Amino acid sequence: MWKCPKCGRTFKNTNQDHYCGEAPKTIEEYIERQPEQAQPFLWQVNNTIASAIPDAAEKISWSMPTYWKKHNLIQFAAFKKHIGLYPGPEAVNTFAEGLKEYKTSKGAIQLPYNKPLPLELIGEIAKWCEKEYGR
Repeated sequence: MWKCPKCGRTFKNTNQDHYCGEAPKTIEEYIERQPEQAQPFLWQVNNTIASAIPDAAEKISWSMPTYWKKHNLIQFAAFKKHIGLYPGPEAVNTFAEGLKEYKTSKGAIQLPYNKPLPLELIGEIAKWCEKEYGR
């Protein structure tokens, strides 16, 4: 177990990403709290998703920006070397062909900071998530 020296919380993984203190209440607050390097990527992902699924509600769930409509549709989060996009395992399988150059796992896509963001693909995934999960 690892204990954060700032907040005292304990975690299974050493140096695990987490929030010390209160989680952000809005997506904008989440993005503004992230490292300066990550913010432009986060704004692009957020704006792409918001444009693709304008009827979805914005909220924070599991301390991550979340688009919601009856269920969580799609989430994203900043990490040291990438943006994590969380559309669910079915979406990752459905869009596997377009995601070949990215690291994926069950329900997650890693979008590294050293590559251009696939904004059109992110928009398509968000629309698919709304259609599949937002009923």
